[in-house]
Amino acid sequence: MSKFKGWLYLLPALLFLGIFMIYPLIDVIIYSFEENFNFASQTYSGTGLFNFRYVLRDPYFLRAVKNTFIIVIITVPLSTGIALLISLALNSIKALKELFQTVYFLPYVTNTLAVGLVFMILFKKTAYSDGLINLLIKFFGGNSVDFIEGPYWAKLFVMCFYTIWIVLPFKILILTSALASVNPDYYKAARVDGTSRLRIFTRITLPMISPMIFYLVITGFIGAFKAYSDEVAIFGSNLNAAGMNTIVGYVYDMLYGDSGGYPSYASAASLILFAIVFTITVVNLMVSRKTAIR
Repeated sequence: MSKFKGWLYLLPALLFLGIFMIYPLIDVIIYSFEENFNFASQTYSGTGLFNFRYVLRDPYFLRAVKNTFIIVIITVPLSTGIALLISLALNSIKALKELFQTVYFLPYVTNTLAVGLVFMILFKKTAYSDGLINLLIKFFGGNSVDFIEGPYWAKLFVMCFYTIWIVLPFKILILTSALASVNPDYYKAARVDGTSRLRIFTRITLPMISPMIFYLVITGFIGAFKAYSDEVAIFGSNLNAAGMNTIVGYVYDMLYGDSGGYPSYASAASLILFAIVFTITVVNLMVSRKTAIR
């Protein structure tokens, strides 16, 4: 009877997971194998791997994969490293420590679209102004650059800069908490032995907070692969025209964009994204376990 009551208590959560997670996942898998699916008549000509072949050969998808991987490779290590440096600095501050932590955390509670619009205003060149960033570049003797509608590297710089800015507060919060949880007796013993600061960091601090670092790296990879709304806020809804689309943006375009109405292609792209994220997550977990064992 007690077991029955336990399952009864879990029933609302299980229904929620079944309706909003398991059923959509099964539906996506089915759609991905239905060839020549007609959205209007809800009919298809057969089943197979055509949708996956089409998506993997689509130049828009390949560009989205390229953009996504560049954003992931650049922003995840940089944001984690910068967050660690800032957290170490905050941890060494005695006076006004809570105030500085609050200031660094404020961007995290700000709407990402609002932050994206601010970045667009800072970097965008208009008929009336070159933007604040270009004014600074000119002040130091450089040439103005159109970061929003200009060369690819400039748009990529803005995107990576924005992504790092928006994820830093959360990583700083996690790492600051991790540093505060390290037993201070370890530091006292190391100082008594005359251990250098660098050795204290590499032999005590880094191993003690490594689980949190791996957690941030894994969640950072997952979050970066899901990037879409940030790009829309900066470059507008037509990311293909801007050359800054992502995998999630490609999925959205296949469903609702100008080329929308192709749920089979969108489902195939979604499963490819799932496979990429799953593989990277497994590799990261394996590396973290080996590091922990050592």
